[in-house]
Amino acid sequence: MLAILVLEVISAALAWRDLTRRSDDQIRGKKNLWRAFITINPGNSLVYWVAGRC
Repeated sequence: MLAILVLEVISAALAWRDLTRRSDDQIRGKKNLWRAFITINPGNSLVYWVAGRC
């Protein structure tokens, strides 16, 4: 269980870093919405990796 939690936190941190480095036109939607979505549930960072990046 602890390993899953660690992986989710790492994935969320990497998604936040990716959001910071990309320009607005490289992201589907608004960056602030993605940040909130990822923060609500770290598992949502997987959705960002699949659907949020252009």
